[in-house]
Amino acid sequence: MSSDLSEKQDDTLRPTKTAESVLLPLPRDVFEKLYLTPKHPSVAGDLRKKLGNPTPICLMGFLVASTPNACILMGWRGAGGLGGAIIPVYIFFGGMVQVIGAIGEWIIGNTFSSAVFFTYGTFWIVQATTLMPFFATGLQYATSGSNLEGMETPMFHATAGFYYVALSVVTFVYLICSIRTNVCLFGALFLLVITFGLFAGSYFQLALGATAMAEKLQVIGGAFNFALCMPIWYIFIAQLLESVDFPIAIPVGDLSTVVLGRSQKSKARQE
Repeated sequence: MSSDLSEKQDDTLRPTKTAESVLLPLPRDVFEKLYLTPKHPSVAGDLRKKLGNPTPICLMGFLVASTPNACILMGWRGAGGLGGAIIPVYIFFGGMVQVIGAIGEWIIGNTFSSAVFFTYGTFWIVQATTLMPFFATGLQYATSGSNLEGMETPMFHATAGFYYVALSVVTFVYLICSIRTNVCLFGALFLLVITFGLFAGSYFQLALGATAMAEKLQVIGGAFNFALCMPIWYIFIAQLLESVDFPIAIPVGDLSTVVLGRSQKSKARQE
């Protein structure tokens, strides 16, 4: 009787296999659907067998923040105010969800994905806190001591422009690295480089007093922002379908077999 009870308890406590744990060890093309990082032979992947995949969580956080932000920048249905009404969305979905997911990517050895999500998770936190009076980001630029007045000065806009220049450079580096991931991610990062460049130009135009041109660049930047969300939505859907072993699989354009890595080339030469 006691042995039967013990067996029942073991069955209860035994973890249920998810689609991901069944699929491991993963083929390279499946790996590229579930993660945004090239499959590297030096990563054993033991933790990937024990932990869930944090990548869809990060993508969800990015999409929930970035998609409405793009609509706001384009002024759809009268939206505006740089998204002040959804500051908590920027902080928690765009920021915290991505940062927590980036920690998960780091734990399971996905360095590239971790760096990407740390960067853009922090971006959304900065985006939100800049709009919050508590941080008084414009105070240093106002002679009257008014935070809002300082945020309208040419010096403030020029300074913010260089921030977006730095984001463009970092994203360009990610773009180069993504050549070994998949077509969807490469396309999204390509559009994001342009988006950050347009935002930088918008701030520089504001610093020069060219308000009309700055507004046009902001709207165009919002359009590119909206466009880059589309391949991210596609990757997000592909990963969720793959995670539950859905009978229909959608391709993401695996590039890892097209652009061979250094270790792959070395192995090919030895053979």
